Amino acid sequence: MNLPTIKPPAQPIKLYRFSLSGHSHRVELFLSLLGLPVELIDIDLLAGAQKTPEFLEMNPFGQVPVIQDGAVTLADANAILVYLAGQYGDERWLPRDPLQAAEVQRWLSAAAGMVAFGPAAARAIKLFKAAFNADEVTGRSNRLFGVMDQVLQKSPYLVGATPTLADIANYSYIAHAPEGGVSLTPYPHLRAWLASIEAWPGFVPMLKSPATAS
Repeated sequence: MNLPTIKPPAQPIKLYRFSLSGHSHRVELFLSLLGLPVELIDIDLLAGAQKTPEFLEMNPFGQVPVIQDGAVTLADANAILVYLAGQYGDERWLPRDPLQAAEVQRWLSAAAGMVAFGPAAARAIKLFKAAFNADEVTGRSNRLFGVMDQVLQKSPYLVGATPTLADIANYSYIAHAPEGGVSLTPYPHLRAWLASIEAWPGFVPMLKSPATAS
């Protein structure tokens, strides 16, 4: 699958990230798939680097990821994906067809909702001692995975036959759900979808947590 760029930037895009963050990874993955030059800048969330005045000037919410693309500074993983698709990608990633565009948006909402408060939250419990209810987030994860498995039984990607931002936005935390104790074994179509993404030219994996890599 050839994934051409349209208007390459004059300078590398700076990506402020945390290497164990799925939000950061979805942006790093898309930058790599587009073949864009990038400068990775690690932000130590555990040391509170995201709360410094310098970082808060880029993102007042104190969250990664943030990109700087020339004069453009932009926060929020899904917003960054939309920007990159429009600026450097092509229509396959964010279709202009109203229905397809709406379907992509539906999965961006799922990434910000069910994924964030399902598998991502379960992983945060294990990795960072986050104060979520383990039973609730595991149950939410399995309900989500059941729906996704049914969708992916009918089509290879979340919005039809070709990849879109829907797949990029949802991949990272789902691929790493086992780090949060959520098994992917019952969902064969979901696992096939993950394997398909991992076979793309330009794919880059997200770092596994040292606490769960074994």
